[in-house]
Amino acid sequence: MAEARKEIEIKEVLSDEIVKTVTFKIKKFDPEKDSKPHYTEYQVPVYRGMTVLDGLLYVKEDVDGTINFRYSCRMGICGSCGMFINGKPRMACMTQILELNSDVIEIAPLPNYDNIRDLVPDSTPLFEKHKKIKPYLIREDTKEQENPIGEYYQTPEEHEYYSQFSFCIKCGLCYAACPSVASDPEYLGPQALTQAYRYSVDTRDEGFLERVMVVDDPHGCWRCHYAGVCSEVCPKGVDPAKAIQLLKGLILKYRLGLKKKRRGAGVIPAHPRPNIKKAPKRTVPQES
Repeated sequence: MAEARKEIEIKEVLSDEIVKTVTFKIKKFDPEKDSKPHYTEYQVPVYRGMTVLDGLLYVKEDVDGTINFRYSCRMGICGSCGMFINGKPRMACMTQILELNSDVIEIAPLPNYDNIRDLVPDSTPLFEKHKKIKPYLIREDTKEQENPIGEYYQTPEEHEYYSQFSFCIKCGLCYAACPSVASDPEYLGPQALTQAYRYSVDTRDEGFLERVMVVDDPHGCWRCHYAGVCSEVCPKGVDPAKAIQLLKGLILKYRLGLKKKRRGAGVIPAHPRPNIKKAPKRTVPQES
């Protein structure tokens, strides 16, 4: 009996039967035609399991082909489809229409970004600030990095120390939700600061002092007032608010002389195994 009921429930979830019709109220803006943004309404038939992204694709394919928005993977990995949905930054592909419990779905581009067109934000500031904090392993032994003889030693416990903060998909929702970004466009923002902490506590990294010069600044981590909305909207549970507070602690220890320069983890020499082929040669020439 239980198995039969479960089978019925699965069929209902996978069914294409229309459950209801909702209104998509979409903010549109074409810089070549419009003097200011405006809302346009569309009627969207909804079936169980349908996401906001599915609804937008229905509008674009069957109703209005001029609407513009970003998407790629459709499964919460690429971070492309961030939008302001019913007053909150969300991933369109991860937002179930029926779970919004509303007959009107208002969709706008993410705040704290310039608007390129319709639902497409200009993500340039997000990536430029991400680039500023040097989001990669910095080592003194650059020769080893470019021509590795093995992998850097790191225990599972050491990896666990920062792994939560490495799940960032750069969707920009935290940046859109942050009130400090809204009041200070030069503020690095939660995404960049989280990655600054992630790499600084990686035992393989030796670049903390280089990042301090960037994040220990009036527009750096001290601009965060711990509103916590960045962590609330993060679709991957990264918790940027926590990372920023931990970063502040690292900097204070450094300024008080309690944090010494750390030598990065050593290298575990590779053990050649005859049954594994060698890696192919580089296809891109190295800089001299």
